[in-house]
Amino acid sequence: MTQTYLFTGGKVLDAVDGKLLDGLAVLVGGGNILEVAPSIAAPSDAQEIELGGRTLMPGMIDCHMHVVAESLDLWSNAIAPSSLAALRSARVMTETLMRGFTTIRDLGGADHGLVRAVEEGLIDGPRLVICGKGLSTTGGHCDLRQRTDDRPGIMSDRLGSMGIIVDGVDDVRRVSREMIKSGARFIKVMANGGVSSPNDPIHSLQFSRAELEAIVEEADNAGLYVSAHVYTDAAIRRVVELGVHSLEHCNLITADTARLAAEKGCIAVPTLVAYDALALDGEELGLGADEFAKIEIVRQGGLRSLEIMRDAGLPMAFGSDLLGQLRKYHCMEFELLAKVLSPAEIIRSATVVGAELCRLTGKAGVIAPGSYADLLVIDGDPLADIGLLQGDGAHMSAIMANGRLVKNRL
Repeated sequence: MTQTYLFTGGKVLDAVDGKLLDGLAVLVGGGNILEVAPSIAAPSDAQEIELGGRTLMPGMIDCHMHVVAESLDLWSNAIAPSSLAALRSARVMTETLMRGFTTIRDLGGADHGLVRAVEEGLIDGPRLVICGKGLSTTGGHCDLRQRTDDRPGIMSDRLGSMGIIVDGVDDVRRVSREMIKSGARFIKVMANGGVSSPNDPIHSLQFSRAELEAIVEEADNAGLYVSAHVYTDAAIRRVVELGVHSLEHCNLITADTARLAAEKGCIAVPTLVAYDALALDGEELGLGADEFAKIEIVRQGGLRSLEIMRDAGLPMAFGSDLLGQLRKYHCMEFELLAKVLSPAEIIRSATVVGAELCRLTGKAGVIAPGSYADLLVIDGDPLADIGLLQGDGAHMSAIMANGRLVKNRL
């Protein structure tokens, strides 16, 4: 039996229009929102939660996480026993939930077992939308071998590995199909150089056009989409032209490419905090001069990219992309986004746009009859002060995920 709850006496945040609604009650039961109305005749066994003027808003969505990345040492993650990686991932997911993120999209690593573990209540974590392993070329963003390492380029298939190395049209088709069979809701490709990988400069283009076209076709055939790791304008334009839907990072995008992406119906996922966190703690964590040079390239373009994408009408979903010890900076993304975007725009990115990218429109990111009962009780108005969403949940009196109160200070 699931508990029925009636929320009264607060303001309901409409994330679509970016406004607070007075005088509404919200009835929750069976994991869903049952009714939103000024006056609700609740069942006799409903537990009333008096909000005392606080804000009731939808649970947030982080559209770029790697829950298996326990450490910045990606090879140590990849070779860890899968049982250990799963337990570590459970801890990451619980911490994420307590920051107010009730849905997360994992961009490489998490498997269907973790999805099931949340659904069955074995993990106190957010709803999980997965791609399986990220697809990478030899020498690409998921190839962790140093230049002198001539062992076969096969990544570990253990849970802690975020990627798999694939080369050639036939191979990318086979692996894409394997990811889809294993429960992927989208396919992730590494189409550009990366910061944390040893051999690929930021400007490098990865995968041939034929390979990317094959991956997009396999995703289309399954009714899914492709997400691409991209930084440079050339890489972004190429994947947009080839039918990729989700554009991760986009730090060096130009206005022309942003307009093209918007026309094609793409969604971007900026992850500014990842680079600020690396700049703050990277030296202590062992990053070298080459990595720092790449960090600065993408970091400097980050805030400008927000302006470009906003002005082009390219929707942006909230993402963090923090690995290992850097997750302590998770909520700093709100602070960085606020340098360019309004609180209403930021909240929309972390709710409505994120739900669209997770293919959960109308179910997540909104407070409406039939939507998931993913709710946050905020001690104030986040449309006036986005800082209320920072502090690792310090300003959240209650957090509800799928109809279950996981935090309640009221």
